[in-house]
Amino acid sequence: MANEVGWIGLGRMGEAMVKRLLKAGYQASVWNRTRSKAEPLAEYGARIVERKTDLAGCEVVFTMVSTTDDLQEVLFGAGGLVTGANKPQVVVDSSSISQEGSAEIRAQLEGMGVAYLCAPVSGNAKVAKAGKLLIVASGPKALYEKAQPYLAAMGRKAMWVGEGELARVWKIAHNTMFGVVIQNLCEITVLAEKAGIPRHVFLESINDSVLGSMYTRYKTPMLTNLTFDQVTFTPRLLLKDMDLGMGAAKAHGVAMPAAAATRESVARLVGRGHDHIDFAVLLRETALDAGLELRPENVSMSDGLES
Repeated sequence: MANEVGWIGLGRMGEAMVKRLLKAGYQASVWNRTRSKAEPLAEYGARIVERKTDLAGCEVVFTMVSTTDDLQEVLFGAGGLVTGANKPQVVVDSSSISQEGSAEIRAQLEGMGVAYLCAPVSGNAKVAKAGKLLIVASGPKALYEKAQPYLAAMGRKAMWVGEGELARVWKIAHNTMFGVVIQNLCEITVLAEKAGIPRHVFLESINDSVLGSMYTRYKTPMLTNLTFDQVTFTPRLLLKDMDLGMGAAKAHGVAMPAAAATRESVARLVGRGHDHIDFAVLLRETALDAGLELRPENVSMSDGLES
């Protein structure tokens, strides 16, 4: 199995990333907590294993899970990847987890002789499917260079930002901005619509102005047509990342008032039970707070890819 890639975690992102590796000609063995989510990958050539330890013979094992605790569990918990006699040479983790948790995991793995590379990404499942992810890595430079062929198969660009857990800081900063931008975009869109500007007209004008971005353009179809069931990222996952952002700000002594306010807004979304739809539902909640009931505009437009 030395030339075979192992993979743990097949949510929307993990599944799309594995498919890119398979399409690039790599062999892959995969494990997922819910086996039924792994089974469709067999059609693409993946080998589905019953136990995480079955992946220990792979030279490189990628992990893509939700939280620090999840990563600790799949690596070191009962039946974890590195709990058997055999161990992979390298673990590459693309999850969004804390800097502190990542450092603990690095120390544990390296103490076992297993190399560790952080490689979080920018992009949703649609972006991953298209091979357009931005992958930002940290850890030993030589290890990053060794992983480059795999990263190149999954994304449009890979970057090394330094040693240790710096890629975690990058991802935390990235997703904190993610939250602040959607908060502000929803606020100004509600302001414009309540004043009388059609939503799609206002969003088009922002997209064509100096304030427009790849992100505002990608989010415009959902905000216009209120298609929040087309999930790219949930409020609960965004809240986790906003909490990581506030934790990092405290640790490094950085005041982030806009992020703090956004964190509370996202927490309210979660508290209202919006767990399984897209976080852009923030637009509807902001409108309700302003006494405005939104309706889909059913405007045809390209939805692009979301960064």
